[in-house]
Amino acid sequence: MFDFSLPLDKSSSPSGEKTASLQKQLVTRLQQAILHGDLRAGTLLMPTRLLAKELGVSRNTVVNAYEHLLAQGYVVTDPTGTRVAPRLAVNDPPAQQHHATPYRLPARLVQTSSTRQKLSANMMLSPGMPALNQFPLATWRRSLERACQSLHTPQLGFNDPLGEECLRQALAQHLYLARGVVCRPEQIIITEGAKQALELCITLFTQPGDRVWVEDPGYRAAATIFEGGNLVTHPLPVDQEGVNIPEGIWQHLPPSLIYTTPAHQYPSGAVLSISRRLSLIHNARQHGSWIIEDDYDGEFRHQGEPIASMQGITKEGPIIYIGSFSKTLFPTLRLGFVVLPATVIQEAESALHEIFRSSNRLQQIALADFIDSGEFARHLARMRRLYRQRQMALRRALSMHFPDCDILGGKSGMHLTLRLPSESDDISIAAAANNQRLGVRAYSQYFQDPQQKQSGLVIGYGNTETSSIADAVERLVNIIQQT
Repeated sequence: MFDFSLPLDKSSSPSGEKTASLQKQLVTRLQQAILHGDLRAGTLLMPTRLLAKELGVSRNTVVNAYEHLLAQGYVVTDPTGTRVAPRLAVNDPPAQQHHATPYRLPARLVQTSSTRQKLSANMMLSPGMPALNQFPLATWRRSLERACQSLHTPQLGFNDPLGEECLRQALAQHLYLARGVVCRPEQIIITEGAKQALELCITLFTQPGDRVWVEDPGYRAAATIFEGGNLVTHPLPVDQEGVNIPEGIWQHLPPSLIYTTPAHQYPSGAVLSISRRLSLIHNARQHGSWIIEDDYDGEFRHQGEPIASMQGITKEGPIIYIGSFSKTLFPTLRLGFVVLPATVIQEAESALHEIFRSSNRLQQIALADFIDSGEFARHLARMRRLYRQRQMALRRALSMHFPDCDILGGKSGMHLTLRLPSESDDISIAAAANNQRLGVRAYSQYFQDPQQKQSGLVIGYGNTETSSIADAVERLVNIIQQT
């Protein structure tokens, strides 16, 4: 039975902060009593004057609490007074109400959950993490300040759903000069990172149940996003020339989408050869497929000039070019982009304005300033030099300790992949390394086809000081020997 005589808390907390108001305390107590079955449906509540006297509070406190419960449907009023709502179907015993609702992880997320590691920015050898302490934070703050100063009251409302015009213009010029991407600013859509970019591709180019080809090994998060969008993923093998399209697959298993990382395949580091690029574009045209070109770290080429984008090879090709600033700047910026073919923009622009809403307006304006001022290009140049130095240090250390193992990649990006003997349990090794603040990842977990799985470690160097790399590799060697 509910005890109305228990006093309300009228004290202050030790920190001097006020506790919940008396009215809120009373409302909460009555709600819990009703939901837990202490006050059953139809129960007549105490008159407001009597309850106020019982609790030592003003009558207004009780009246307002009753009115709040009435507005929420917990109670009803009639000539006899205030009663617990008769149709409130929450009269189960409290013990039954405290049972958690059973939940089973959907099948499409089981693999992702089992391979997920808790990685943080301060882990050494974590792939994909840029050199955060080298980011010109003071310069970025100035860009943010200029962005704030440029804002006017009308700009506090909704912005262009597809992104700030200034950023789209700055990006169009940068992508042409740096990556060979040929597009107009209106073909660019600003997203909240690569994940939203992929989700937009699913919305624009597929129907539920459509097939998407993915690289194997490849970026597992992309496959998870596709499967979450009710698409059927089909893995394609990767070799030293990038994704290798099997003979006859275009006829038997044609895709709606093809996801590829041609400039620097993740995680093998292969570069998609020009012959395969041209063949992929030709066959995609013939079969009505769309190619997603994820240029996740194409800016960081360590040997020769950066590999130009596939998007710029042919005019109006069936290519959707996506990228983000997580690796070129910093992950929490949460800005990315999609470059759509002009024909797609013409057809889908009206629909896009209804279904899509770009965000982070202030950051977009600041990023446009950062690019236009030349700071972005200067930062990329500095990082290329730094990552080249760190990559060489990591390769030397790995070659010293693993002279008989293949080291994949190294021409671009911020990671190397160390192939281990087939009997090595790379998952256990990665877990043990993670416990010692070494954020390496198991190579086998990037494979979808269990028959193709290989053992190895994906090892980053972007956010690890050059002087610390040799020591980190020695620690990794000890972990491998003990696992």
